[in-house]
Amino acid sequence: MANTEYDAIVVGSGPNGLAAAITLQKSGLSVLLIEGKETIGGGMRTAELTLPGYRHDICSAIHPMALMSPFFAGLPLADFGLRFVQPTHDAAHPLDGGRVAVLDRSVELTAARLGADGDTYRKWMGKLLESILKLLPDLLGPLRWPDEPFRLAGFGLAALPAATWTAAKFKTVEARALWAGMAAHSIQPLGNIATSAFGIMLMAAAHIKGWVIPVGGSQSIADALAANYQSLGGKIQTGWMVGSVGELPSAKAIFMDVTPRQLVRIAGSRLSSTYKKRLETYRHGPGIFKVDWALDEPIPFLREECRGAGTVHLGNTLEEIVRYERNVGSGKRSEKPFVLVAQQSLFDSTRAPEGKHTAWAYCHVPNGDDRDMTEAIESQIERYAPGFRDVVKAKHTINTSAFEQYNPNYFGGDINGGIQDIGQLYSRPIVSISPYRTSAKDIYLCSSSTPPGGGVHGMCGYHAARQALRDIFKVEI
Repeated sequence: MANTEYDAIVVGSGPNGLAAAITLQKSGLSVLLIEGKETIGGGMRTAELTLPGYRHDICSAIHPMALMSPFFAGLPLADFGLRFVQPTHDAAHPLDGGRVAVLDRSVELTAARLGADGDTYRKWMGKLLESILKLLPDLLGPLRWPDEPFRLAGFGLAALPAATWTAAKFKTVEARALWAGMAAHSIQPLGNIATSAFGIMLMAAAHIKGWVIPVGGSQSIADALAANYQSLGGKIQTGWMVGSVGELPSAKAIFMDVTPRQLVRIAGSRLSSTYKKRLETYRHGPGIFKVDWALDEPIPFLREECRGAGTVHLGNTLEEIVRYERNVGSGKRSEKPFVLVAQQSLFDSTRAPEGKHTAWAYCHVPNGDDRDMTEAIESQIERYAPGFRDVVKAKHTINTSAFEQYNPNYFGGDINGGIQDIGQLYSRPIVSISPYRTSAKDIYLCSSSTPPGGGVHGMCGYHAARQALRDIFKVEI
């Protein structure tokens, strides 16, 4: 294979690597996709981590952005076996004392559950949904002159504030807690500028397409993307951990689904000293600690709404979540973490033997902190589901070091390929009119370290491929 010439080579088979490969192959190019592991998928892998027959998503599990993605929308993935299921409730957030907040597909139903904040939520989210549907290409891509600048400016006024500032819109404990859980997906202190953008987009995704679950596990998404790519004539080689671009076959363009530090390690000899120096300023955010459980029965949440939710946020009030995420952001250890729980087997029977279940949960930790958070996570679940430990058959944990070993892109457990704060929301990995280009004219970066950042949407790879199609292959787009 070393003497084979391709139009393009893509290194890394996460959602963005696969997106780049598909976009290039659809344009009539010959493409080779290389994956270091024996299984494709990056963050979209599923395995029997605990007991035989119990299938666990190793990283990504619930996919709010998959059906929202313009890239995914253009693919016939159902023809390649991909199916999604909708949970009864997209997300639930229990509180001490028996109260609960719920995010549903319906704006009206979500608002109705928020009591005194219902009308505020209904008007606020209704206006945002109208803008988001028209602005998706701008929101899920690099900075450019928008088609609707005034609408984008209006959305920016809502999205740019810190989540703690936006929380002032709501009066009830339930609404404020629900909002905090959404914004905490930003994996940074909620007092940071632009953390509201994460909460808004996740809530909007629930109302537009739902927080869907792939039948069979996240690996099903990777497998469908790969099958689509191969049906177009694309080639895949697994088990090849690329150490240097010099070992790659001849190609007109190389796409790297890696972080900046890996880019320098693999392609450093081809990159300018100025560009490499700029990459040195790139910052990584907090990591995660994750637990998977094989269960005798579903998690025994006290509230029915939690028992019917695909995702459950555990952290009690906005104030508790803000405090915990602030400590993580400053590198401090603290108890009572904000915990994100996924209950895929409630809606997808392929995840466990008949009558049995799986559960998936993680919390944020300082980057590279390998402290075992199992007890803290399970205590938070017991807080709202007494007797949870009694239904656990087996468990499997992954700390920040294990995550990085599993996927080198997850430096220090950072699953977003770099912190997505205001300084790196769009200027990732550097400030550039085309962040996908590197200083080497034939090498492009296509990972979540480019806009629009982390998540299973494929848009980073899609935009990188389109940039190269214009630059190198002179394709009219």
